[in-house]
Amino acid sequence: MIRKKDEINREDHANKFGGAGYITVRSLLTGEEEMYGKGRCFAHTTVHPGSEIGYHMHHGESETYYFLSGIAEFNDNGVIRQVGPGDVTFTGDGEGHGVKNIGSEPVEVIALILYH
Repeated sequence: MIRKKDEINREDHANKFGGAGYITVRSLLTGEEEMYGKGRCFAHTTVHPGSEIGYHMHHGESETYYFLSGIAEFNDNGVIRQVGPGDVTFTGDGEGHGVKNIGSEPVEVIALILYH
């Protein structure tokens, strides 16, 4: 399978998990069938300047972010750390996280959610 960039599903989400502003999610794989039932999300996500993904918990799944560009504050179970290009974060089952763009450029991440 090859999915060209103009064939990738793109969705804008306002106030994701109560966060300010909006994000754009491009689903690289679409649905559980393409992930063989092992997860629900493999996406390229953009957190626009002044925007954030609000703090939320994961139950029965984990989420990994690989940061491509931009500067963000990452809330790792209440511990705030600055992250940027090349950084990887992991939020395990029963844990929570959030991402806030603190720069003037978009924060670009690859997100992977796997079931446990």
